Amino acid sequence: MHGFANPTRFLSLAKWLTPLLLLSGIVLVAGSLAWGLFMVPPDRLMGETVRILFIHVPSAWLGMGGWMAIAISSLMFLVWRHPLAALAARAAAVPGMVFTAICLATGSIWGRPTWGTWWEWDGRLTSMLVLLFLYAGYIALAQAVARDGGSSRIPAIFGLLGAINIPIINRSVVWWNSIHQPPSITIGKSAIDIAYLIPLGVAVLGFSLLFGGVVLARMRALLADVQTEARLRRMALDG
Repeated sequence: MHGFANPTRFLSLAKWLTPLLLLSGIVLVAGSLAWGLFMVPPDRLMGETVRILFIHVPSAWLGMGGWMAIAISSLMFLVWRHPLAALAARAAAVPGMVFTAICLATGSIWGRPTWGTWWEWDGRLTSMLVLLFLYAGYIALAQAVARDGGSSRIPAIFGLLGAINIPIINRSVVWWNSIHQPPSITIGKSAIDIAYLIPLGVAVLGFSLLFGGVVLARMRALLADVQTEARLRRMALDG
């Protein structure tokens, strides 16, 4: 693990891994969405609105997964001082926020015909909205530290503290009386029909690969900015 924290080794790995993840993710996402939107039958209860499942569920998964990536990277930075850990957390923040916003938007579209309302201050919906605000706060904090200077430990600590919200999101439909449906997939069993489960699994995998490719691409861009800034500072000192 420490070996991949070397910027040169990371760049050599990310150079070929980034396009591989992006391309494979795009292919799987396109295939799963075509499968889910045009080939699976309408649901007996939800009708055609069930098709939003193939965007909503992967988005929810990656909204939470993105913050877990921030938390793990923040922990690595605080404990082991990995030079790329802080960049990895920053790189995961924007795509994580985007997927969280997509989750909330598709959930509202899904909720209107299903629940009869665009929004309800339900435990799952509210905790997911809190996650969106946490992303916005983390991004603003990390950008302020990068722009104005300051300790990189501050956004790292924020990233760790924000992870408290993830189990709240996950267990909210169990802990509180929720209009949101209970977990459809648990360890060892699934309440989702196989006709929907297979394309859904492909969609989750495809969006996850796409997410990974975007994070690597952002890490490469952020690292290039850091290296350019360091080079300019050396030139200014030499001049």
